[in-house]
Amino acid sequence: MTAEDYVHIPSRASEGLAEPPSALVAVQAGISPRLYNNDLAPTTREGRHWSAYSIFTLWANDVHSLGNYVWAIGLFSLGMSGGAILGSLAFGALFLFLLLSLSGFMGEKTGVPFPVMSRIAFGVHGAQIPALLRGGVAIAWFGIQTYLASQVLQVIIIALAPGAAGLQEGSFLGLSALGWITFLALWVLQSIIVSYGMEMIRKYEAFAGPIILATFVALAVWVLIQADFQISWSNDAPLTGADLWLHMLGGASAWVAIYGTFVLNFCDFTRGAKSKKAIIKGNFWGIPINMLFFGCVVVVLAGGSFTINGEAITSPADVVAAIPNTLLLVLASLALIVLTIAVNLMANFVAPTYALTNLFPKHLNFRRAALISAVIGLAILPWNLYNSPVVIGIFLNGLGALLGPLFGIIMVDYWLVKKQRINVPELYSEHVTGEYYYQRGFNPRAITALVISGAAALMLTFVPAFQVVSQFSWFLAAGLGAIVYSVLADRRGPFHDVEGTEIAVTPTH
Repeated sequence: MTAEDYVHIPSRASEGLAEPPSALVAVQAGISPRLYNNDLAPTTREGRHWSAYSIFTLWANDVHSLGNYVWAIGLFSLGMSGGAILGSLAFGALFLFLLLSLSGFMGEKTGVPFPVMSRIAFGVHGAQIPALLRGGVAIAWFGIQTYLASQVLQVIIIALAPGAAGLQEGSFLGLSALGWITFLALWVLQSIIVSYGMEMIRKYEAFAGPIILATFVALAVWVLIQADFQISWSNDAPLTGADLWLHMLGGASAWVAIYGTFVLNFCDFTRGAKSKKAIIKGNFWGIPINMLFFGCVVVVLAGGSFTINGEAITSPADVVAAIPNTLLLVLASLALIVLTIAVNLMANFVAPTYALTNLFPKHLNFRRAALISAVIGLAILPWNLYNSPVVIGIFLNGLGALLGPLFGIIMVDYWLVKKQRINVPELYSEHVTGEYYYQRGFNPRAITALVISGAAALMLTFVPAFQVVSQFSWFLAAGLGAIVYSVLADRRGPFHDVEGTEIAVTPTH
């Protein structure tokens, strides 16, 4: 190898830290600039600031997203009682607590983001496949969520300045003048926040979490008062017997599938976790406890509204729209915008940013990649995607179906094949004898498992004959990916457990 094959690791002495004596040795051992930069490097222990509260606030925001409320309130409309909804969410929460803890521990141990973590199973170059699949789904939803939030902002503007309603007339590329103003305003705001890196995202989530929880408590109390504290625990045609249990388990499975993206790249956040204890504690309060609280709010909003109007609402936005006081309506709407931005940052901005950084590490850092992600999210005109059933149904659902098999493959490789023995420096090596180089940087066994299980996942998603088990498709696809890879995986080793201390970087943003 020549000197050009090695990456320059910025001096830690410039950060007030002693230069590790083995850093130069690590670089000369084969760290490649095509695989490494400061944002892809493992994080130092002293640079990890994500506490249990930080992780809890991730879930305090994401669980209470408007999309989740629309889905859960839909269970009431399908005939599930309030108790059945709570039971379904409880089952799903237990599964998620386990899956997210397993996924989160990977990030805490290695300190690397998801694209680098994927190199363990797919190879140093093959990891581009799961990274881009996850990032592709996220970047589309980033634009769509921003568009949905911009509609709420339009409601606020018209409530404060009714004359602005005239700006909703006409259209350019699918949006009115007011639509463009509100979309671009939120687009710029999110781009600014994410340009300051993961630490700013952590601070925003910590700020937004209490606001969101207080807002939904207030909405639930308001509905209870309007309903004279009488709520309907079911609609006029409640499910019973086997149908009820099938819908409960199906709802639990669908609840896990909603987080199929997040269980995959949770290590993007837990690479900054202070300890495994912080992950467990944050997940415990944020998943089972917070999700049951979410379920109680759903029951109150759906059951209370049914008592008041004789029909269930479809979204908390319906409750907000019915608030007769302009000031309270504006405050509640602002809280929903704060929520949507929080969800967008964590679920739909981080993944494509790391995916692009991983694609061009010599040219992109987190900030540049984040801005490119934002530009792509604008350029795809996401409101047209949202209004196209073909795009939502085929493109996004198709990509999403592949995330289950990816999870199964990566989990099996890390926990059962490698048994947590990870050689972190080798994740950045392109040497032909590198532990994760496999064949020209690709692991054909993992890719074959993805092709087989991915094909099955697409069948479960799109073939009408499998509609009866569609609610369980994520579990079936993830399980199939795990089984196929378990059969195909090379277990011969040896697998070395080497920390990445010598090449670790203390995050500066």
